[in-house]
Amino acid sequence: MARVIAVASGKGGTGKTTITANLGIALARLKQKVLLIDADVAMANLSLILGMQSSPITLHDVLLGEAQVHDAIYDGPEGVRFIPSGLSLDNYKRVDSERLAGVVSQLNDEYDFILLDVAAGIEKNVLSALSASQETLMVTMPTSPAIADALKTKIVAQRLGSKVIGVVINFVMSEKGEISKNDIANMLELPVYGNVPYDPEVRKSFMQEKVAPVIVRKPDCPASEEITRIASRITGLKSEPVKAKKSGFFEQLLSLFKKKK
Repeated sequence: MARVIAVASGKGGTGKTTITANLGIALARLKQKVLLIDADVAMANLSLILGMQSSPITLHDVLLGEAQVHDAIYDGPEGVRFIPSGLSLDNYKRVDSERLAGVVSQLNDEYDFILLDVAAGIEKNVLSALSASQETLMVTMPTSPAIADALKTKIVAQRLGSKVIGVVINFVMSEKGEISKNDIANMLELPVYGNVPYDPEVRKSFMQEKVAPVIVRKPDCPASEEITRIASRITGLKSEPVKAKKSGFFEQLLSLFKKKK
C-alpha cells in the first residue's frame, strides 16, 4: 500500500514543484517505488522540471474519462514514474478534479510512495489533491507571507483528513530577518523535515540545454544533499552518498595516471 503524500505550500514561488521532483528521485534511490503526479491541473510545471514536457496522454485525459490511468504513466529519471498534467487551457476548463482520489486509489498497490505536486492556494483543484492524499508535506520559505499561507493550507489539509507530517523550509539564505527554523516549527506546530539552502545549482539546472533535476545533475551540491536527508527521514532508511559524475577532463587525467602505474 502506497503512502500518498501531497506536497503543498499555500503560497506560490516556494519551490514546491522542485522539491517534489527531487524528493521523488531521492526516494527512488532508497529503492522505493515512486510515482509522481502533477496535480496542478491548471499550471502544470512538474514535467518541465523533469524534462518530460512532450507526453501525449496526461492527467487531464484521465480525469476527463478519455484515457486509462496506466496510459498516462511515463518513465522518469532514475526509476521514478510520472503522470503529467496537460497544458491545454480548454481541457483544464472541462477537467473534474474531484475524480483525482479515485484515480490515485487505482494505483495504491503498485507503489511505495505516490507524491502529488499540489497547486498553490486553496482552490478546488488543491482541495481535491489534499483529499486524495493520506499525508501532506508542507513547503515554505523563511518569510512571514509564506508561513502564513502554509498555516492556512495545513488547517485545510487537516480538515480534509490528510495528516500533515512536517514542513520543508526552502530557499534558506541565513540572512538577517529570516524566520528561524525553530520559530517556523513552533508557528506551524510541525517538525521540520528539512532546511534546504538557497543553491545556485538549482537555478542552473533549469538553464541547461537538457533540463534535469538538480539531484541528478549535481547530487553533491548543498540542496541535493539536504533533499536526500529529507527522503531518509521520511522513509527511516539511510541513504548512500551519490558521487557526482566526473567531467571528461578529469576522466582523461585519471586515465593518464593509471597508465603511468
